[in-house]
Amino acid sequence: MRVAVVENMKNTGLGALARALDEAGAEIEWFRVWQDGILPLDIAGHDALVVLGGEQSALDDETHPYLPELARLARRFGDAGKAVLGICLGSQILARAYGADNHLGTAREFGWHRIGLTGEGRADPLLSALGGEFTIFEWHADTFTLPESAVRLAASPVAENQAFRIGRAVYGTQFHFEADRTVVEQWKAEFPDTIARIAPGWLENHAELAAHHGVAADAAGLAIARAWVSLIEPAEIGLLSEAPA
Repeated sequence: MRVAVVENMKNTGLGALARALDEAGAEIEWFRVWQDGILPLDIAGHDALVVLGGEQSALDDETHPYLPELARLARRFGDAGKAVLGICLGSQILARAYGADNHLGTAREFGWHRIGLTGEGRADPLLSALGGEFTIFEWHADTFTLPESAVRLAASPVAENQAFRIGRAVYGTQFHFEADRTVVEQWKAEFPDTIARIAPGWLENHAELAAHHGVAADAAGLAIARAWVSLIEPAEIGLLSEAPA
């Protein structure tokens, strides 16, 4: 199982997703586009694609010129039936790739929040184990319209498109399900000034908030991570499924 991970911002981290990929014996290849702008040459070398978050918007082509190609690459993976996962900025790039509109600065959420599932979400392989709603970590200001080909899976009062699916295994999650308490602690240490500006008082209350929400959020995030990894089809399986009976 070969998975390409696109890191849009230094030290983003995989958190719960790293654990799920490790359990599945996945081989991860990192593409640190924040450093060199290099993306996979094509889709043949990987069974799945993960696009992580970042501080830029999905439309910041001038300062991040790789973004249009990343959107096209994600679309090629998805059109080929391969598993694709976009988290936060990654979900916004996926929305762009499939023809939706990106809305900048209109949907700020930070910290642990409750997310509600749609009827489709309750039945979807990614989220069906979570019941009708769950707590998870958020950090975003942008949002997007739902691509025409997508199914809305989850929503919040601030951003109605919290999770969507296109086809078999193309998923975008606006929320950071990968951000377990360890990842959040790292973000707290690395970005204190930004957090203090966008969420006054959160740093001072972090310990109490983590104690109240962290266990449930970590469990939900790991369940989502394992569910998505289970949808990855290694190339050998795909070839066998095409063999004549």
